[in-house]
Amino acid sequence: MQLKHLRTLLAPQDGPSKVTALAWAPNNSKLAVCTVDRIVLLFDEHGEKRDKFSTKPANPDLGKKCYQVTGLVFSPDSTKIVVGQSDNIIFVYKIGEQWGDKKVICNKIILQSAVTTLIWPVQQPTFIFGLADGKVKLGNVKGSKSQTIYSSESYVVSLTSSPSGQGILCGHADGTIVRYTFDNDSELSKGPVCKHSCSPYALSWSLTSIVAAGCDRRVMVYNHSGKPIQQFDYSKEEDEKEFMCSATSPSGQTVVLGSFNRLSCYRKLMVW
Repeated sequence: MQLKHLRTLLAPQDGPSKVTALAWAPNNSKLAVCTVDRIVLLFDEHGEKRDKFSTKPANPDLGKKCYQVTGLVFSPDSTKIVVGQSDNIIFVYKIGEQWGDKKVICNKIILQSAVTTLIWPVQQPTFIFGLADGKVKLGNVKGSKSQTIYSSESYVVSLTSSPSGQGILCGHADGTIVRYTFDNDSELSKGPVCKHSCSPYALSWSLTSIVAAGCDRRVMVYNHSGKPIQQFDYSKEEDEKEFMCSATSPSGQTVVLGSFNRLSCYRKLMVW
């Protein structure tokens, strides 16, 4: 097995283009990308930008630039987007089924710490988010409560789920990647999987591997036991910046990594 990649620059007209969060819709029809200007861009399955909407601060009195969007995830029916923010809040936006449908806030969860990352595993009734205080929690789009499922003393920098939705990986500031499974009968062990070379801000779990990257501009591919099996090294490329986020396609075949002004797409190749 090897991965190949297709790299795409974000258009200059999209404004400041540092990518802070991205998510793929479960129905495979939309890719949501949020940039440093706190605007969510919506792309279709061909990579064409079709729509966008602006996010809002938890406290409007502090101004529109007092926060960053740190996590995005679609609801299972692909009609809502959960937005995690650095100002201790999560908003749920109803975006509709058609391009151009009105975007409205339908729920919010107020927290005691900044949201650092956000996912919604398939076949799970709730979404999962990580906080700056090291906690990983469950959240519900129909309520304003959350429940802690996993705690660490290290800042949570990333979360990703397995293609089946029965497990998650938690990336921490100290480089540790930890696995938590919902299925007690899973053959995969719980606990630390490996120690990445830097904080794994970009972390994805594909069908056959774990992909991790961060500020050292090296994309590492691990097997499910945590053994390194492949590397893409961009550390000597002057125009490449640190990797900050990633998303896995619903099929588990493709991984997209976001950096300063670039999307890197890695696709699986089967070698017989």
